[in-house]
Amino acid sequence: MEQSRTTPTTKKERRTKLLPLWNVVLLDDNDHSYDYVIEMLQDIFGHSRIKAFRMAVEVDTAGRVIVYTGLLEHAEMKRDQIHAYGADYRISWSEGSMNAVLETG
Repeated sequence: MEQSRTTPTTKKERRTKLLPLWNVVLLDDNDHSYDYVIEMLQDIFGHSRIKAFRMAVEVDTAGRVIVYTGLLEHAEMKRDQIHAYGADYRISWSEGSMNAVLETG
């Protein structure tokens, strides 16, 4: 009886490559009030008043705070919404929106 030869098959391992996450980092300045920051974070990100207040404290004390983490396209949109939010009417010298940058997570 003749034995058949079989060659072992190797399975190609499929790995799903995850897309990198990006942080939207809000930067501190002296041209916007706590109320402005809280209102903006609630409007743009849907953060609760308490979470927005904590972020306002952090940006004020640390100079920066991560306000969102997600995929690049969405993070860019959120950053752009911050840049388009406008001046703080509560502060006479406020001339425009706050600044935010993107960083890889």
